[in-house]
Amino acid sequence: MKSLFERLRARRLASVFVLLATLSAAIVGGSFAAHGVRGQETQISSADATPLKVVNSTVLPNEFVKIAKEVGPAVVNINTRTLPKQVAGKGRRSFHGHVQPVPQQPGDEDEDQDQQGQQQGQGDLPDMLRRFFGGQMPDMEGGDDGQVRQSLGSGFIVDPKGYIITNYHVIDKADQIYVKLSTDPDNQDMGRTAHVIGFDKSTDLAVIKIDTSTPLPTVKLGNSETAQVGDWVEAIGSPFALAQTVTAGIISAKNRTIEQGANGQFQHFIQTDAAINPGNSGGPLLNMNGEVIGVNTAIFTQSGGYQGLGFAMPSNTVVEVYNDLISPSHKVTRGSIGIMFRPDLSGAVNRVYGFKNGVLVQEITPGGPAEKAGLKAGDIITTIDGRSIKDGDDLVNEIASRRPGSSIRLGLMREGKPTDATVTIGDRDKVFADLGNQQTEKDNEEKGDPGEAKLGIVVREVTPATAAKLHASGMVIQSVRSGSFADLQGLEPGSVIIRVNKQPTGNKEQFDAVVGKLKTGDDVVFEIMDPRHPDQGINYVGGTL
Repeated sequence: MKSLFERLRARRLASVFVLLATLSAAIVGGSFAAHGVRGQETQISSADATPLKVVNSTVLPNEFVKIAKEVGPAVVNINTRTLPKQVAGKGRRSFHGHVQPVPQQPGDEDEDQDQQGQQQGQGDLPDMLRRFFGGQMPDMEGGDDGQVRQSLGSGFIVDPKGYIITNYHVIDKADQIYVKLSTDPDNQDMGRTAHVIGFDKSTDLAVIKIDTSTPLPTVKLGNSETAQVGDWVEAIGSPFALAQTVTAGIISAKNRTIEQGANGQFQHFIQTDAAINPGNSGGPLLNMNGEVIGVNTAIFTQSGGYQGLGFAMPSNTVVEVYNDLISPSHKVTRGSIGIMFRPDLSGAVNRVYGFKNGVLVQEITPGGPAEKAGLKAGDIITTIDGRSIKDGDDLVNEIASRRPGSSIRLGLMREGKPTDATVTIGDRDKVFADLGNQQTEKDNEEKGDPGEAKLGIVVREVTPATAAKLHASGMVIQSVRSGSFADLQGLEPGSVIIRVNKQPTGNKEQFDAVVGKLKTGDDVVFEIMDPRHPDQGINYVGGTL
């Protein structure tokens, strides 16, 4: 039986084709009537007409044909389902495919991270700029209204074991993710079940995986740095659910930023005029060697469809993010020194403060790496390890690429005099989570709730029924504050904390007593159980506070 989504899609396509057929009939009818005079048909002999024949000539395949045949088998169609909230709760899929509550990830909030000033969030973008290639059909926006929401997108296989790269927004909020290969039968219901390996909101990239008993075809990742404006490119994807669609164009521009401020500081796109539309999201942009040099991500449109401007995340960025997402942590770790600055300062500021290139520090994160190293607001960062810094993007990219715990030497101008400082790189998520949570923690401390203040969670005692199911008492997590210590450790609403640092937390008094003694720098280990899967036993999760 076809799904509701398939029936609606078929009905739409049928409506289009019926309309075209009707128009064609009208045209033919009009042409026939033209032969009549005053309503009387005129008989015309066609005995002298020569029948047409198909010429058997061979057109040599061009590079686009070769690339489509070579790469096509590794390009997949991705469809997702978001269940009604009364079915899925307020949750979505875990990394193992189960429907369960998921807290906000670091970066959900509109925090300014390393870059401050004029910011445009996704909601502030012009209507014509859409990152919607995995977008839902207009009448399939379920999820909140009791309807199942379905969306479509694309992806490509990079590992024969079934690892696939796509866009984060294609699988965002999805409870179920399915993948269809080019060799899968069309009548296959939904496709192969996929599981999320990891995602990175900052670059809108995600890695998913399907199980396979045989090696799958893969693509090659090319060097996006060597791609040039004017180079031919080819895009493959599933626009409007039409799988394996191939379009071609050129690279129109490079290093294009479409979101200002912190939201766009890790997004420097390849711009192309290759036709890409809703459903192309996550598909590959290929050079003439058949190598992926970008992941199609966004378009500029006033109509909701293709208008000549598409944007793809460069492959060099994709490779770095992918390698982090398949690591044991399944997350992208970026360095930070905990400063804020305003990009695009006027020339007057540069002249008054006496610098041409560099970054003027506006604010220092309290307790962050920069403050510990002695940096001050008003300092001008001019070099990193002896290399001149051009601007804020240059500074952010350089520091973000460093691993937390490593050290850098900053060249500074302070009150017109040169100086320097050695700074130990921090984890970007933690540095700015600490900044965003300082006031919240202070408020919570005044309320006397150590769980909220120190861990970022709200808990309550489990019900007797849950305790019986688990054969243990504990505190069930009701909410997790984005960017908090608990969030960074992967704690999720619905899980039950049985012990903290081997100390029982069977009731609120025990929990508050154990957590209340924790201080910055302490190792914290949670013993967690999942009431939905009590047979899985205890999971040990920990980190340093």
